[in-house]
Amino acid sequence: MRTLAHSIALTIAVAFAAPLSAAESVAGSWITATKDGVVRIGDCGATVCGRLARFLVVPPQGADQRDVHNPDASLRSRKLLGLPILSGFREDGAVWRGTIYDPKAGKSYRSIIRRLDASRLEVKGCIGPFCQTQVWRRAD
Repeated sequence: MRTLAHSIALTIAVAFAAPLSAAESVAGSWITATKDGVVRIGDCGATVCGRLARFLVVPPQGADQRDVHNPDASLRSRKLLGLPILSGFREDGAVWRGTIYDPKAGKSYRSIIRRLDASRLEVKGCIGPFCQTQVWRRAD
């Protein structure tokens, strides 16, 4: 009898613990660490993505700035405003994993994002085992 009660208690504990390990929503508008833009994160079909929603510092070529550093010549005419910066993010435990694009360098990196609290988002861009971490602040 004691084993049955123990098994039931363990099952209940696991059932209630599972939602606690789920990643918190990262949806919303976030000011980048460099404070030069706002990225709006939300659903993009089966994944989560983030687009450059507005400039806080106007780029050198103005608000009509294009993706001139993109290694794919066919994408260099895209406007930065509205450009997907975060793409393909899927929930993985307490974090979200996907790809981050740096338009200043024209490079994409493996990325991990997670909510630190209601007003801060930790954003990592990684090459192999090495990651650079930034903290973005809520703009909403």
